[in-house]
Amino acid sequence: MISGAVAILAYFPFFAAVHSFLADPGFRRWASRRIGSALDRWHRLAFTLLALIMVLPFLYILAFLPDRILYVASWPAFAMMAAIEALAALMLLIALFQTGVLHFLGLTGPVRPEMVVLVTDGFYCHLRNPFFLFAILFLWSSPIMTASLLTFNIMATIYFYLGALHEERSLKEKFGEAYEEYRQRVPMFLPRIRCRDKRPIDR
Repeated sequence: MISGAVAILAYFPFFAAVHSFLADPGFRRWASRRIGSALDRWHRLAFTLLALIMVLPFLYILAFLPDRILYVASWPAFAMMAAIEALAALMLLIALFQTGVLHFLGLTGPVRPEMVVLVTDGFYCHLRNPFFLFAILFLWSSPIMTASLLTFNIMATIYFYLGALHEERSLKEKFGEAYEEYRQRVPMFLPRIRCRDKRPIDR
């Protein structure tokens, strides 16, 4: 039987390609011209549901395919790593709520352009990509590491970084100079300690 690490190496590029293609603004503009206003209402929800479905094979691979344990952290390192992992998960949820969890899940329907704002408060006052940073921290804080999980973590970390670059290009296209000014003063991943401007920036 194929090992979990090999299965992840094979499946992850497919997942990344489909996820990136469907998230690309160019695809959305192309689809909108052909589908019409219905796309604006259902695109985000359909995208979220498809992403959740496409994550399921990873869970199957990690749970059931042949694997090899690389390490299990000893006490008290185990407890410390588990605590960091739990804290990262909590911060992920907070970051999600700061940007609007219902909109993220596609449950709010279309949003008028004049209502769109660039979120620069909360975690986003300290760094531009808290969601990706906390996700990476969550992955690498696992007190148990297997060959399959290590493979997944490496590929996911690379994908999160590339995803952050792609997202920033999309935000620059949407918000223009407002985002460029935000990008110049707020670091990408390494959090700054103090915030000078916490106000949301209108589109």
